[in-house]
Amino acid sequence: MKKWLLVAFTLMMVAFLAACGSTEESTESDTATAKAEETEEMTVKHELGETTFDKNPEKVVVFDYGVLDSMDKLGIEAVAGVPQESLPAYLEKFEDVEKYENVGTLKEADFEAINAMEPDLIIISGRQADMYNEFADIAPTIHMAVDTTKYMESFKSNMNTLGEIFGKEDQVTEELAAIDAQIEEVKATVSESDEKALITLANEGKVSAYGAASRFGIIHDVFGVKQADEGIEASTHGQSISFEYILETNPDMMFVVDRNAAVGNEASAADSLENELVQKTNAYKNDKIIYLDPDFWYLSGGGLQSVSQMVKDIESAFE
Repeated sequence: MKKWLLVAFTLMMVAFLAACGSTEESTESDTATAKAEETEEMTVKHELGETTFDKNPEKVVVFDYGVLDSMDKLGIEAVAGVPQESLPAYLEKFEDVEKYENVGTLKEADFEAINAMEPDLIIISGRQADMYNEFADIAPTIHMAVDTTKYMESFKSNMNTLGEIFGKEDQVTEELAAIDAQIEEVKATVSESDEKALITLANEGKVSAYGAASRFGIIHDVFGVKQADEGIEASTHGQSISFEYILETNPDMMFVVDRNAAVGNEASAADSLENELVQKTNAYKNDKIIYLDPDFWYLSGGGLQSVSQMVKDIESAFE
């Protein structure tokens, strides 16, 4: 009798354990299926290729400050690593080394650190384009620089892509609509003025000029500000000019991007720019030399926050 009870008990335990194992396997299978259903791939075509990755990546390395600016604005918490050396002041929260990995500089990536992070996605722009293959060997990589020859079209395309990646399409649509409204207002204001402007970048005593379709050409192409010299060649680095050229061109207003301030140099653009020659121009006489914030114009252009600020800067210049 005792043997019979022992056998029965043993059989019951085997059946119970088998059932538990089956339940666990079923649960694990259901979880895996659910995750597979939640994961959705997307493919992004960009200047350097075509990249496929999972939507809603949880660990992203961001080398473009305009994209970082936009992710911050959209409340996207997926940023895991950024180049921290030259972060714009308004994005200083990303300097927190306990929350964000320092992945090098804008021109010298720390590939060892990035590889150790095992990111889900890497976002780069023009300054890192030559290193694309090295990034792509570590994780899916997309290039999201703004094409200055078609600034708003390129900017909006980047923002819509970002919205699709992180499920923020509606918010992106709202933000872009708000910026469009800002632009229409500033264009209306600018159209009432006959003032002609010269856009310059000041860097350690040297000056470069920018015209339409160039790095800062949004001032002419999008906002409608008239050019003091329509012959400036379009380029990323600008056309090197002299102070004699500025006097000869005699702009009614000058927009100045101070690269010294952007990279932390102590030298002030005003000290070298506002010399005896420039003081003879209409721009100087009319107090129309406008120093644009390099954080927005030089470091993080093409972001939801930076583009909005750019519009405000130009509007203020015509008030």
